[in-house]
Amino acid sequence: MDRQGARAVPSLRYVLNHTPFWNKRFIENPAERLLEGEDPPTGGLGWDGRFNTLHDQATFPLLAANEMANTGAEDVAAKLKRASYADEFRALFGVQVFDDPARAYAQALTAIERFELEDPSFHPYSSKYDDYLDGRVQLTTQEERGRALFDDPKRGNCASCHLDRKGANGSHPLFTDYQFEALGVPRNPEILANTSASYFDMGLCGPLRKDQSAQLKFCGLFKTPTLRNVATRAVFFHNGRFHTLKEALRFYVRRDTDPQLWYPVSSGKVCKFDDLPPALRGNADVIDEPLTRKPGMAPAWTDAEIDDVVAFLQTLSDRDVASVN
Repeated sequence: MDRQGARAVPSLRYVLNHTPFWNKRFIENPAERLLEGEDPPTGGLGWDGRFNTLHDQATFPLLAANEMANTGAEDVAAKLKRASYADEFRALFGVQVFDDPARAYAQALTAIERFELEDPSFHPYSSKYDDYLDGRVQLTTQEERGRALFDDPKRGNCASCHLDRKGANGSHPLFTDYQFEALGVPRNPEILANTSASYFDMGLCGPLRKDQSAQLKFCGLFKTPTLRNVATRAVFFHNGRFHTLKEALRFYVRRDTDPQLWYPVSSGKVCKFDDLPPALRGNADVIDEPLTRKPGMAPAWTDAEIDDVVAFLQTLSDRDVASVN
């Protein structure tokens, strides 16, 4: 318990093993269209999309030195064999399952995957907004204002990535388009790895994802997370730089109008996008609203309007989850 991770933990709720190929069919935003036809990466789980299934994703926390710190399949299998539910594991996967640690480990990954996909607690669709979509409740006046601001393509423009409408088949939205975005989130001094001036978490091109390390145009891009239950979180963005929902939204709409609030100032110049190496800071999105504005311009939302958006986002919390914002 003495090793710190370098990323905020993304939610596993509502992932539903949805890992689309990131190709021309999914590239809709102007900033992402710049990458069209460039053989972009595939996969969809994790901030850098490096896992193709929940089965694969489960290997990371089990084996990561700063998480469960198992040394390999043998270590996991030995712990399963000593677990209180070992007999249930044998009943499901065979009485001799522990004779082959690799098999026991693989079956454990399968069990985790099936739990995440099949247990209703992972995708209950029990929020006020789900009830609203089904016509069972009405949003308050403030929540409606927040939703309008969330949807407005000339202001918040949130719904362009965090889709909030029913699907053609009537399915309820997951509030993500599964694409990747470079928001230029400020460097987080709470991350110990950031004490090294040479360390940068660049998402799709490393350091955890290896297969796209040569694709410099992907550096700084992270997967768009679901906003379901976002009001229950205590950290926001891939590096956990912000600790309240209001603070995260304020950064989003004032990143470019008031950059000195978020980034270091050196010799009178604001060092924007300081969590990327200087040569790669041009990857940050400056094309999509509201990330197109200049210093001194009015932010897309006032503080009162941010409160309205927070009120709307609180309607996305499932009934069994308490809000912390």
